[in-house]
Amino acid sequence: MNTDAGLLHTRDDRGVHSLTLNTPRSFNVLSEAMLIALQAAIDAVAADPKARLVVIGASGKAFCAGHDLKEMKANPELTYYQALFARCS
Repeated sequence: MNTDAGLLHTRDDRGVHSLTLNTPRSFNVLSEAMLIALQAAIDAVAADPKARLVVIGASGKAFCAGHDLKEMKANPELTYYQALFARCS
């Protein structure tokens, strides 16, 4: 299961789900698209009655550089920031 946001999602026969952030050129930033993809993957794991474990990893040199600062600078409004950080909590 792959997404356009750069998240790879696999599941093995034991019920182990692996979520891999796969945008190494941007150090796997948490863009809006990545956050949406992560939430969808976590929802899919929650709906899987045979799920036993979730492993979150990343491709490249860095696990995750944090939020996508380019997106944040492009939307310098308090309501945007509040919604963005609410998505992560």
